[in-house]
Amino acid sequence: MSANKPPAKRTYQSTEQRQSATVEAVVQLCAEQDPSTLTTARIADEVGLSQGALFKHFPNKNSLWESVAAWVSEQLTQRVFSVADQHEQADKALEAMFLAHIGFIARHPGIPRLMLGELQKPGNSAAKRIVRQTLANYRQKVISLLNLGIQQHRITSTIDTEAAAVLYLGAIQGLVVQGMIGGDIHSLEQAAPRIFRLYSASFQEVPDAPQT
Repeated sequence: MSANKPPAKRTYQSTEQRQSATVEAVVQLCAEQDPSTLTTARIADEVGLSQGALFKHFPNKNSLWESVAAWVSEQLTQRVFSVADQHEQADKALEAMFLAHIGFIARHPGIPRLMLGELQKPGNSAAKRIVRQTLANYRQKVISLLNLGIQQHRITSTIDTEAAAVLYLGAIQGLVVQGMIGGDIHSLEQAAPRIFRLYSASFQEVPDAPQT
C-alpha cells in the first residue's frame, strides 16, 4: 500500500514580492496593448490574483501606476547611468548610455508606451510627475557628460549643450517610434550604433588646422 502524498505546499509570496510581480506584469502587458485599455482585471489575471487580492497590494489603479512609473525610473536610471559611469571619457560614456538605453527598451518594449501614455494623461498624477522627473534627470545627465567632454577636449566647446541633449533624447525616441511602427522593436539594437555615430559627428572636437 503506497503512502499518501502530502498536499502540495502553496508558495508564499510577501507583499513586496506580489507588488514587484504585478509591476513587472504591467510592463509586460503594455508591450501587448495600449496602457490606457489595460484593466485591473487583466492585470490581476496575469499575476494569478483576484481583483480583490490585487487591491490589497495597491489601494487603487493610480497607486499601481505610480509604482510602475517608479520601477521604470529606477531601472532605467540604474541600468543606463551605471553603464555611463564606467567610462572616464565623456563621449564614450554618452555612447555607452545610448546603447544601454536602446537595449533596455528592446528588452522591455512596453516602457515607451507606458511613459508616453502617462505624459498624455490630463492632470498631474504621481506617476506623471515621476516620468517627467525621470526625463529631466536624464536630460541633466546628458548635459553634464557633454560639459565634461568639453573639459576633456573630446567634445567641441562650441556645442549648444541644451540643444545637444534634446537631440540625444530625440534620437532615442525616434528610434523607438520607428521600431514600433515597423513592429520589430528588437532590431533597434542593430541600428543604434549607426544612429549614435551620426549624432556624435555633431560634437566631435575638430583639430586645429596646421599653420602655414
